[in-house]
Amino acid sequence: MRVLNLAGTEDTPKIVLDKDNGVFEISGRSLPEDSAEFFQPVLDWIDEYRQTSNTETRFMFKLEYFNTASSKLILDILSKLEDIDGTTIVWHFHEDDEDMEEAGEEFSDLVDVPFEFETY
Repeated sequence: MRVLNLAGTEDTPKIVLDKDNGVFEISGRSLPEDSAEFFQPVLDWIDEYRQTSNTETRFMFKLEYFNTASSKLILDILSKLEDIDGTTIVWHFHEDDEDMEEAGEEFSDLVDVPFEFETY
């Protein structure tokens, strides 16, 4: 399965989805002009991955900031991950960032996927 590797910019997050090496990470800032278009390759990749997923998937979110449009797409990603057995979401947030911690807690309430919260 191909690796999805998108370099982060000032307005878009770094995304690495690598089944063979067990790396699933979205990090940085997410303020793309068109969130649906930006995240579509991620949603497509997860659809493909779901068919032959690893026995364990630790999906990391290490976002500094995301806008409202991105939050909808993050929820779409999380919803797709609900269907993949063995998935855990690891929600990283800066120890002083209560907003990002609360965002992770709200997402964890909306989907049926185990969440782990880690500070950095």
